[in-house]
Amino acid sequence: MDERRMVRISKYLARHLRHDPQLIGITLDAGGWVPVDVLLRAAAEHGFPITADELQHVVESNDKRRYAIEDGRIRASQGHSVPVDLELPAVEPPEVLYHGTVARFVAAIKKEGLRPMSRHHVHLSPDRETAARVGARRGVPVVLTVAAGAMHADGHEFRRSANGVWLAEHVPPGYLWFPS
Repeated sequence: MDERRMVRISKYLARHLRHDPQLIGITLDAGGWVPVDVLLRAAAEHGFPITADELQHVVESNDKRRYAIEDGRIRASQGHSVPVDLELPAVEPPEVLYHGTVARFVAAIKKEGLRPMSRHHVHLSPDRETAARVGARRGVPVVLTVAAGAMHADGHEFRRSANGVWLAEHVPPGYLWFPS
C-alpha cells in the first residue's frame, strides 16, 4: 500500500476512533472498542472505503502503534477526546519522562503545569527523541523533563498505553524541568 494511503487511513481512524465516532454512525463501547466489521461498513457508507487488509496493514505497520485490534474489535491506544476508559492499570513510572511542546506554550506550562487540554490525559514520552518528534509537529520542539518518580512518590498515578505512551492526569509545574 502506498504511504499516502496509509497516512490517510491512519488519520481517518484517529478522527473516528478518538474524537468523532458519531460522525460516521459508530458507537465506541466503554473501553473505546468498535467491531472491525462495523467500522469498515461505516467507513464505506460514508465515502471512505477501507479493506480489511488495508486496516490490518495500517494497524500493524504504524510506527507509533496508535491502534489495537483484538477479538474482532479495534480501538485507538490513547488520545481520545470522547469519554472512554482504556482500563489501563496504574503503574510505577521511570524516574524521568519527557514531554515535547513548542516555545509559545512554555509560559503557560510554567504557571499551570501540563494539562490534558481536550484529551483525557497528558501524554509523556519515555525518551527525549520521541518527545522532540512530538513537539516538532507544531514547530521547533522544546523538550521538558518530568520528574515522574517524584510525582509517583507524592501520590500521582501514571498509566502506560499499549504503545508505550505514558499518561498522567496532570503534571504540576513543580515536577517539570525546563531547558535553559
